[in-house]
Amino acid sequence: MTSQQTLPICIAGTWRQGGGERYATCYPATGEPVAWLNAASLDDVEAAVQGAHQAFLHSGWAQRKPHERATVLYRIAGLIRERAEELAHLQRQDNGKPINETRALVASAAGTFQFFAAACETLEETITPSRGDFISMSVYEPMGVVAAITPWNSPIASEAQKVAPALAAGNAVVIKPAEITPLLALQLARICDDAGLPKGLVSVLPGKGSLLGDALTRHPLVKRVSFTGGTRTGKHIAHIAADKMMPVSLELGGKSPTIVLDDADLDHAVAGVLYGIFSSSGEACIAGSRLFVARALYEPFMARLTAAAAQLRLGDPADERTQMGPLISAAHRESVERYVALGLAEGGRLRLGGERPQGGLFDQGYFYPPTILEGLGNQQQVCQEEIFGPVLVAMPFDDEAELIEQANDSLYALAAGIWTRDYKRAWNLGRRLQAGTVWVNTYKQFSISTPFGGWRDSGLGREKGRLGILQYMEQKSLYWGMNEQPLAWAGVEAGQ
Repeated sequence: MTSQQTLPICIAGTWRQGGGERYATCYPATGEPVAWLNAASLDDVEAAVQGAHQAFLHSGWAQRKPHERATVLYRIAGLIRERAEELAHLQRQDNGKPINETRALVASAAGTFQFFAAACETLEETITPSRGDFISMSVYEPMGVVAAITPWNSPIASEAQKVAPALAAGNAVVIKPAEITPLLALQLARICDDAGLPKGLVSVLPGKGSLLGDALTRHPLVKRVSFTGGTRTGKHIAHIAADKMMPVSLELGGKSPTIVLDDADLDHAVAGVLYGIFSSSGEACIAGSRLFVARALYEPFMARLTAAAAQLRLGDPADERTQMGPLISAAHRESVERYVALGLAEGGRLRLGGERPQGGLFDQGYFYPPTILEGLGNQQQVCQEEIFGPVLVAMPFDDEAELIEQANDSLYALAAGIWTRDYKRAWNLGRRLQAGTVWVNTYKQFSISTPFGGWRDSGLGREKGRLGILQYMEQKSLYWGMNEQPLAWAGVEAGQ
């Protein structure tokens, strides 16, 4: 996709040029353009939302039986699988992730559509216990137009986690992908067209989130926003939503603790800690970026961890052997470098990494090596702020009371990891950790069937899970009078 041709974008079922400025998406491994497109304009936002509203009202999608909507979602899942290799390579170019990782993300997207197709056709409404001379029921209705605002670190998987349940519920969806990674969202819209989804139910608005995401969130016809991204932006969306009395789902930042207890299986712990922080080059909200190791185990564990991290393969994302690709952009790499410099200024020392690799492809792309800092306390800035890169801060601990206090001492509460052979100890510790997800003797494993989200500055609401579809529906109660006599209060008797 290196043509200078300008790609069309999808506005209310029509493929046309965006009304905003022309820009290129670039391959982070080389800095070279992958594709050109015109960003959406504010007029495009209006057209997309109005078109989505009309499609919701008149396409018949919301009125289809659940199994009929599910049939289309199953087709979308099938088409994603048919085009999996093409999509995986496009995502590799879009955000620089290694090809094996992008294949997994594409497979995840297909699985998400399949799961919510099944959830859609098996969702049950409820006859609630009677408390009088009536039958009471609880039912669910689609909301209307939903905005899905997605991040650059996992395109297509993030889009699927929002679009699939929203469509399953009967809504129309306007997708606002990250400005620098729009290509997978556009391909998903093509797939929805090819699967027979009614026109207008999906639009894609590439461009600046500060302009387009803000306009979408404020639009009176947008009935829900599902956002994954930075905490500052998430809080801004929450303020707008509060003024509109609009529900939101916010999956935000993290500074997740990973804990190695003194009885841990070291082989599993070393592999899991490495995967938790250095896969995806650390560009993950759930990255295990704070490492707490029992003091008696600290030195031998860190020696093994450092040696293994030094062997990780950093390089060409197209190479099947690559474990870590480049960071998303030059600006983001500079941000990571500033945090490493700050950690050193705060009194930390480098155990590994901390300098740009040089030579060949490394001189073209935005590469940064696995980096381990130690000698810092949990209260220091690099332990409190999300770096979103391959930087691990390691700290010893002496007892579990101190450990819990430090692990929970964060604005964020998204995820945590525990490594121990003692299941009772793991249970007690896992219940005391403040986090939306706790992994025990594993890390960064996901299931679309299991709810996901965070506490505090890590977000609001939950995605995934069988009931995730209800995030995109309004609940309604119905009462059916079964009384033989008129309501007594009115003083009217039967037959009078």
